[in-house]
Amino acid sequence: MEGAPLPSPLPARASQGEGAGGFRDALPFRLRRKSTVAQAEACGYNRCPTVLKQFQAIIFDMDGVVVDSEPLHERAFREVLEEIGYARSHGIDFAAYYGKSDLVVWRDFIARHRPPHSLAELLARKEEKFAALLQREEPIFKGLPELLEKLSPGYPLALASGSRHPTINAVLDLRGLRRFFRAVVSSEDVEHGKPAPDIFLRAAELLAAAPNVCCVIEDSSAGVEAGLAAGMTVIAITNSLPIEKLARATKVVRTYGEIESLLLP
Repeated sequence: MEGAPLPSPLPARASQGEGAGGFRDALPFRLRRKSTVAQAEACGYNRCPTVLKQFQAIIFDMDGVVVDSEPLHERAFREVLEEIGYARSHGIDFAAYYGKSDLVVWRDFIARHRPPHSLAELLARKEEKFAALLQREEPIFKGLPELLEKLSPGYPLALASGSRHPTINAVLDLRGLRRFFRAVVSSEDVEHGKPAPDIFLRAAELLAAAPNVCCVIEDSSAGVEAGLAAGMTVIAITNSLPIEKLARATKVVRTYGEIESLLLP
């Protein structure tokens, strides 16, 4: 059920006129010889994990990738909705908004119910509640800080999140995560949120990297579509959704260890 194999690399060796063997010849012998799907399944994958393309940059989604925040977002929304009298009648399918911004959720809610509260008020109240939950629970995924520590010396990293800057800042203040990211992009910084590619294209621009040599780490179907629309390689991790809902990603993984094996030699 995983996506297509990761694209062939763009290493300096290939661009300098290496022969037809190219990337295949550069692979470890164990990967060259296991070339069929049947053989690759012996590795525990639909295909053996490619030891990757030399990317110029890695772009991380935040909610559901850096922090296990989707349940906290829902709790914060529900607390606000209860306070304003819509605990049982809000009609929001929170899972359908994974990867999308609070702005989208509240705009849809306002369009449906026409509450007396302004969009700005609802955004601020939800962000305040979320920040309190985040500080109390610090839901950083196990293995994520270690992965960032290993990737950051070799890759420029960016964070591209559908959340607004106050929420992003609250996350980056946890355990010194901010130091790993050279660029941070919020849905506030672009015209269109995911599944449009804007947020990833802006992150690539800030890192001075061409989109086709960027790799996106995502957990939502909207994020996968945004990364693909940007022309990037997308690794999806099953933190929030099952494999079948992420199948359009270039590669689907279950653990941060798998991401490390794909991106590091």
